[in-house]
Amino acid sequence: MRVELPDFRLGSVLATSFTGTLSERHGEPVERIPTPQRLIDWLAVYGLAVDSCTTAQLELARELREAIHAAATAAASRDPLPGSAVQVINDRSVQGRAAAVLTPEGERRWRLSSASRVEDALGVIAADAISIISGERDGRLALCASPTCRAAFFDTSQSRTRRWCDMNTCGNRQKKARLKAKQRAYNSFHNEVGSLR
Repeated sequence: MRVELPDFRLGSVLATSFTGTLSERHGEPVERIPTPQRLIDWLAVYGLAVDSCTTAQLELARELREAIHAAATAAASRDPLPGSAVQVINDRSVQGRAAAVLTPEGERRWRLSSASRVEDALGVIAADAISIISGERDGRLALCASPTCRAAFFDTSQSRTRRWCDMNTCGNRQKKARLKAKQRAYNSFHNEVGSLR
């Protein structure tokens, strides 16, 4: 029997997309990298292909994910960064040995030190987190307005007023909920008016 795994939530910012591998943190959490193979699959989508991953490496990845989530949430809320999260992010960044390389098409790619170096891929993710949390990149960290999500995301919209981590999931869910509430209110009003006649 094949188990159906949840789709990845793909975004344009590596670090916050990585934190999205655990979604609905304040509702019923959805783990999107439950196995080492799923981490391999996710890394490949972002150009960080590795050919193997151990359970211990998966745990390192999850530890980094939670550290980025904690630090990004604090930064978005303008709270002090948690020292333990900063330490994990820094450790993963320093331990990675990936190199940026230029393709003949003029694009940047990552070259890992070996095909099984998940730590190199995590170093790239940690470095990306450092660049957004430190304010080095143009944009702002924000928290998803969905009460069950509250994911940190990096808003690069022109107005910097984005409310949802992902319009196709959290944004749509909220729009549907508002529409249903309006429909219920409309129906209730018309039922009341009808009963007065």
